Amino acid sequence: MADDSCHDVELREERNQEAGVGPYFSVMLGSALGGLLRYTLIRLTLGWDAKLPLSTIGINILGCFVIGFFGTFTLQGGRHPASDTVRLFVMVGICGGFTTFSSFSLETFDLARGGAWFRALLNVLLSVALCFGSVALGHYLAQRGGTAQAVAETQEEELAG
Repeated sequence: MADDSCHDVELREERNQEAGVGPYFSVMLGSALGGLLRYTLIRLTLGWDAKLPLSTIGINILGCFVIGFFGTFTLQGGRHPASDTVRLFVMVGICGGFTTFSSFSLETFDLARGGAWFRALLNVLLSVALCFGSVALGHYLAQRGGTAQAVAETQEEELAG
Protein backbone atom coordinates (compact mmCIF):
# COMPACT_ATOMS: atom_id res chain seq x y z
CA MET A 1 0.00 0.00 0.00
CA ALA A 2 2.86 2.36 0.79
CA ASP A 3 4.22 1.79 -2.71
CA ASP A 4 0.84 2.73 -4.22
CA SER A 5 0.66 5.98 -2.27
CA CYS A 6 4.23 6.88 -3.26
CA HIS A 7 3.34 6.17 -6.89
CA ASP A 8 0.20 8.36 -6.55
CA VAL A 9 2.29 11.19 -5.12
CA GLU A 10 4.78 10.89 -7.97
CA LEU A 11 1.99 10.95 -10.58
CA ARG A 12 0.35 13.96 -8.94
CA GLU A 13 3.69 15.83 -8.80
CA GLU A 14 4.31 14.96 -12.46
CA ARG A 15 0.87 16.30 -13.47
CA ASN A 16 1.42 19.49 -11.44
CA GLN A 17 4.78 20.09 -13.16
CA GLU A 18 3.14 19.68 -16.55
CA ALA A 19 0.30 22.03 -15.62
CA GLY A 20 2.46 25.18 -15.78
CA VAL A 21 1.01 28.25 -14.09
CA GLY A 22 -2.52 26.80 -13.82
CA PRO A 23 -2.12 25.46 -10.27
CA TYR A 24 -0.59 28.74 -9.08
CA PHE A 25 -3.42 30.75 -10.58
CA SER A 26 -5.96 28.37 -9.04
CA VAL A 27 -4.40 28.71 -5.58
CA MET A 28 -4.21 32.49 -5.96
CA LEU A 29 -7.91 32.78 -6.82
CA GLY A 30 -8.91 30.37 -4.08
CA SER A 31 -6.82 32.25 -1.52
CA ALA A 32 -8.46 35.53 -2.46
CA LEU A 33 -11.90 33.95 -2.10
CA GLY A 34 -10.97 32.29 1.21
CA GLY A 35 -9.61 35.55 2.60
CA LEU A 36 -12.73 37.40 1.48
CA LEU A 37 -14.95 34.78 3.12
CA ARG A 38 -12.97 35.00 6.36
CA TYR A 39 -13.12 38.80 6.41
CA THR A 40 -16.87 38.76 5.65
CA LEU A 41 -17.62 36.31 8.46
CA ILE A 42 -15.46 38.30 10.89
CA ARG A 43 -17.33 41.51 9.97
CA LEU A 44 -20.71 39.79 10.35
CA THR A 45 -19.82 38.45 13.79
CA LEU A 46 -18.06 41.48 15.29
CA GLY A 47 -19.15 41.78 18.90
CA TRP A 48 -19.99 38.09 19.31
CA ASP A 49 -16.65 37.30 20.92
CA ALA A 50 -16.80 37.36 24.70
CA LYS A 51 -13.62 36.17 26.39
CA LEU A 52 -12.62 33.88 23.54
CA PRO A 53 -12.23 34.62 19.83
CA LEU A 54 -15.33 32.57 19.00
CA SER A 55 -15.56 33.75 15.41
CA THR A 56 -11.97 32.67 14.75
CA ILE A 57 -12.58 29.32 16.44
CA GLY A 58 -15.69 28.88 14.32
CA ILE A 59 -13.82 29.77 11.14
CA ASN A 60 -11.05 27.32 12.01
CA ILE A 61 -13.58 24.56 12.72
CA LEU A 62 -15.41 25.24 9.44
CA GLY A 63 -12.16 25.33 7.47
CA CYS A 64 -11.05 22.05 9.05
CA PHE A 65 -14.38 20.43 8.20
CA VAL A 66 -14.21 21.66 4.59
CA ILE A 67 -10.64 20.43 4.02
CA GLY A 68 -11.44 17.06 5.60
CA PHE A 69 -14.72 16.58 3.74
CA PHE A 70 -13.68 17.93 0.34
CA GLY A 71 -10.28 16.26 0.44
CA THR A 72 -11.83 12.87 1.07
CA PHE A 73 -14.89 13.34 -1.15
CA THR A 74 -12.81 14.29 -4.20
CA LEU A 75 -9.95 11.78 -4.02
CA GLN A 76 -9.00 10.31 -7.39
CA GLY A 77 -10.32 6.89 -6.34
CA GLY A 78 -13.29 8.31 -4.42
CA ARG A 79 -16.96 8.84 -5.12
CA HIS A 80 -16.55 12.22 -6.82
CA PRO A 81 -12.97 12.60 -8.07
CA ALA A 82 -11.89 16.15 -8.84
CA SER A 83 -8.98 17.42 -10.87
CA ASP A 84 -5.78 18.50 -9.17
CA THR A 85 -6.60 22.09 -10.08
CA VAL A 86 -10.01 21.98 -8.36
CA ARG A 87 -8.53 20.30 -5.28
CA LEU A 88 -5.77 22.93 -5.12
CA PHE A 89 -8.34 25.71 -5.56
CA VAL A 90 -10.42 24.50 -2.60
CA MET A 91 -7.93 22.86 -0.25
CA VAL A 92 -4.86 25.08 -0.64
CA GLY A 93 -6.52 28.24 -1.95
CA ILE A 94 -9.90 28.66 -0.25
CA CYS A 95 -9.07 26.76 2.94
CA GLY A 96 -5.59 28.31 3.09
CA GLY A 97 -6.97 31.82 2.63
CA PHE A 98 -9.83 31.10 5.01
CA THR A 99 -7.65 29.49 7.66
CA THR A 100 -4.23 27.86 7.70
CA PHE A 101 -5.43 25.89 10.68
CA SER A 102 -7.21 23.55 8.28
CA SER A 103 -3.92 22.52 6.63
CA PHE A 104 -2.27 22.02 10.01
CA SER A 105 -5.18 19.88 11.18
CA LEU A 106 -5.20 17.78 8.01
CA GLU A 107 -1.48 17.10 8.30
CA THR A 108 -1.86 16.18 11.98
CA PHE A 109 -4.80 13.91 11.19
CA ASP A 110 -2.79 12.17 8.44
CA LEU A 111 0.06 11.55 10.88
CA ALA A 112 -2.32 10.11 13.50
CA ARG A 113 -4.24 8.05 10.94
CA GLY A 114 -0.96 6.58 9.75
CA GLY A 115 -0.15 5.49 13.31
CA ALA A 116 2.42 8.24 13.95
CA TRP A 117 0.72 9.42 17.14
CA PHE A 118 3.91 10.78 18.67
CA ARG A 119 4.68 12.83 15.55
CA ALA A 120 1.06 14.06 15.47
CA LEU A 121 1.28 15.22 19.09
CA LEU A 122 4.70 16.73 18.46
CA ASN A 123 3.27 18.59 15.44
CA VAL A 124 0.50 20.05 17.65
CA LEU A 125 2.83 21.04 20.46
CA LEU A 126 5.54 22.49 18.23
CA SER A 127 3.08 24.34 16.00
CA VAL A 128 1.18 25.95 18.85
CA ALA A 129 4.23 26.77 20.94
CA LEU A 130 6.41 27.99 18.08
CA CYS A 131 3.66 29.97 16.36
CA PHE A 132 2.70 31.64 19.64
CA GLY A 133 6.39 32.30 20.30
CA SER A 134 6.82 33.71 16.78
CA VAL A 135 3.97 36.18 17.29
CA ALA A 136 5.49 37.21 20.63
CA LEU A 137 9.00 37.53 19.14
CA GLY A 138 7.74 39.49 16.14
CA HIS A 139 5.82 41.80 18.46
CA TYR A 140 8.83 42.24 20.73
CA LEU A 141 11.22 42.99 17.85
CA ALA A 142 8.79 45.41 16.20
CA GLN A 143 8.10 47.35 19.39
CA ARG A 144 11.76 47.78 20.43
CA GLY A 145 12.48 51.46 20.70
CA GLY A 146 8.82 52.31 20.22
CA THR A 147 5.67 52.44 22.25
CA ALA A 148 3.52 49.84 20.50
CA GLN A 149 1.59 47.70 22.95
CA ALA A 150 -0.43 45.55 20.54
CA VAL A 151 0.05 43.70 17.28
CA ALA A 152 -3.44 44.40 15.93
CA GLU A 153 -4.84 47.91 16.11
CA THR A 154 -8.48 46.99 15.70
CA GLN A 155 -10.65 44.01 16.60
CA GLU A 156 -11.12 43.47 12.87
CA GLU A 157 -7.36 43.15 12.27
CA GLU A 158 -6.94 40.83 15.22
CA LEU A 159 -9.73 38.50 14.20
CA ALA A 160 -9.08 38.56 10.45
CA GLY A 161 -5.30 38.16 10.69
